[in-house]
Amino acid sequence: MLLFLLCQSVFAHDVDLSSLSKSEVLSIYLQLGFTHIIPLGFDHILFVLSLYLLNPKLKPILWQATAFTVAHTITLGLAMYQIIKPPASIVEPVIALSIVYVALENIFSPRLKVSRIGVVFLFGLVHGMGFASALTQLGLPQNSYLSSLLMFNLGVELGQITVILAAFFLIGLPFSNKPFYRKKIVIPLSIIIAVIAAYWTVERFFLK
Repeated sequence: MLLFLLCQSVFAHDVDLSSLSKSEVLSIYLQLGFTHIIPLGFDHILFVLSLYLLNPKLKPILWQATAFTVAHTITLGLAMYQIIKPPASIVEPVIALSIVYVALENIFSPRLKVSRIGVVFLFGLVHGMGFASALTQLGLPQNSYLSSLLMFNLGVELGQITVILAAFFLIGLPFSNKPFYRKKIVIPLSIIIAVIAAYWTVERFFLK
């Protein structure tokens, strides 16, 4: 609880990180990465859930999650070291579009295609820019820049793994072998996700 309050204070720029030990700073950035997914990253949660739905086994989602992780780690690092400077006005709508794409693929494709890993990698590059935008607003301590960046990224990964495991236990285990799984689980949930993400796309492109 104390760590959570410290994280909230860091977001509000109330805490002088130099007054904390390195381990405390790293713990804060670990939790900040996690909370950027759960509960704050509803769009990222829907993206990971969309990836999981089409083939609700752990091995396929772990391959996709690995491609996504490698990709967003690359762009997060490049952006934080100011090698690339992606505009949020483009990144955020494209993140929403990536969710629409995956959700629609779930609806119209009866099986997982090998090409999805490449698609996930490309979208992971974009999502990494989104993570960087959030982390740029927060800032990183100069005396532990790289380690704090890595801990934030690790926190993001732990958040994504939590989403995958929750989907596995709540959806995969009880329903994946049922004959109605695609008709009553995959398609309805993917339609809901696609509608939400389509709204976000319009909102982020035209209403901001």
